[in-house]
Amino acid sequence: MGLEKEKSDTSIIMDEDEFNRSIEPILLKKGKVYTAAPDRDPNDINAHLKVGFGDVIAEPISTHSFDRVWIGSHAVFELVKFIFYRLLTTLLAVPMAFILGVVFGVLSCIHIWLVMPVIQSFMMLLPSVQVVWRSLTDMFITPLFHSMGNSLSSIQVKTTNN
Repeated sequence: MGLEKEKSDTSIIMDEDEFNRSIEPILLKKGKVYTAAPDRDPNDINAHLKVGFGDVIAEPISTHSFDRVWIGSHAVFELVKFIFYRLLTTLLAVPMAFILGVVFGVLSCIHIWLVMPVIQSFMMLLPSVQVVWRSLTDMFITPLFHSMGNSLSSIQVKTTNN
């Protein structure tokens, strides 16, 4: 029995499902884990509405209320904001979604079926209108302004100081 010169290769063959199960967090096995709510404003359209207590009410260093008053007012602010937002969205969200759906549907229909065909028609007619306009300008406007320019070019204005 001497010194072994060969290295033994060790490999663990594990099924993919077994591997995934073994690295799951332990909390999943114990109970329900709450995941973060999905982002309902991924484009940050309402970034200006992320208002907190510190954005609305702030006490300078020289003037402070009691700590319990500050904590209580903070709690009341957040609670009232939460309750009123939930109440108003419960009452207004569905009717406003309906109204805005109708408005955007009508605007889309008008844009698709009226505005764009009219614009495309004008774009098709503009080359013809441009030819007619250029010929009218060359026949009437250009000679008029050339003659006015020739007659007015002979006028000389001199200013004298009294």
